[in-house]
Amino acid sequence: MRTKSQDLINFFQENGGIARFSAMLKAGFHPDTLAVLTRNSEVEKIGRGLYRLKKYIAGSHTDLVEASLQAPRGVICLLSSLSFHEATNEIPAYIEMAIPRKTHAYRIKYPPVRFYRFDPTVWEAGIEKHRIDDHTIKVYSLAKTIADCFKFRNKIGINVARDALKFSITEKNIKPQAIMQYAKICRVSNIIQPVLEALI
Repeated sequence: MRTKSQDLINFFQENGGIARFSAMLKAGFHPDTLAVLTRNSEVEKIGRGLYRLKKYIAGSHTDLVEASLQAPRGVICLLSSLSFHEATNEIPAYIEMAIPRKTHAYRIKYPPVRFYRFDPTVWEAGIEKHRIDDHTIKVYSLAKTIADCFKFRNKIGINVARDALKFSITEKNIKPQAIMQYAKICRVSNIIQPVLEALI
């Protein structure tokens, strides 16, 4: 059984320390092998059908991966997206994720997640896919994130949105036209335009 257990541990390591139960079955592992590792506290369940290798040394953005695996339609947004793009000094208290309006929020015990419901047109605009630890996560582009931050300025703070806008243009080489493209989709053109004009 130890050989099978080690094979499953290797499977976890090859997948960034995180794996779905369905993926383990598809790879040919028996549920009993997972049960042994769980009982020995080598693996822990972190969500519905989602398990993590306890002693695995995680890379960066593991919390984003864990949240994304539990919320397949969720897109990393707002402060979490700014942090991912290294465009803010703010440390998000939650993983912030956007889901389409009228979509049920996923029940996630860990990591802490805050969901925002976007209109479908706004939700689908500017989605980027990034590969982290052999898992794919969806994150809004920095230009789209700036527009979203202004749309939700009352929740994250107008100064945070302004600072991110300035930093994105001066340090990240984001084109004002790209930001305004998403500003129109998010209906915040009249709010962002004066701030942009003051910067340029």
